[in-house]
Amino acid sequence: MKYQATVNGRTFEIEINADGQILVDDEPRSIDFRELREGELYSLLVDHLSYEAVVEERDDLYHVLMAGDLYEVKVTDERSRRLASAFMALGDASGEVAIRAPMPGLIVRMPIQEGQAVAKGDTVVILESMKMENELKAPRDGTIHRVSVRAGDSVEQNKVLVTIT
Repeated sequence: MKYQATVNGRTFEIEINADGQILVDDEPRSIDFRELREGELYSLLVDHLSYEAVVEERDDLYHVLMAGDLYEVKVTDERSRRLASAFMALGDASGEVAIRAPMPGLIVRMPIQEGQAVAKGDTVVILESMKMENELKAPRDGTIHRVSVRAGDSVEQNKVLVTIT
């Protein structure tokens, strides 16, 4: 699984492999990671060097205290980045906006119908992909102009699902 970690403003690409190896910006690292106190204190061996870290989660950030230094860390996975980029490409606050499938999947539910008013952030489509349900939300206030799919439909990436005016 690939992740992107932003630590105090610097971004790293991290790929986790099953064999105790990770890649950090394509550089291999040996790692052993253990939780010492649930959700709070961790022990890390990185390239045979030992570290302890206190981790506090706040909103979508982690505050990590390690060796006397405090780090602010934001972690996103591939799926989250793909969903976010799909919504950033939707356009401005006027005109027609097409909500597209950010990945192939199965339409689970359509909690909207044509002609319905929606507010920014309202769920308009629930798409199942990789055994996870993804709520696709309205990027702005508007009216559902066209619904191009229905529950039970399989869709390919970039298929237009709903149009909002």
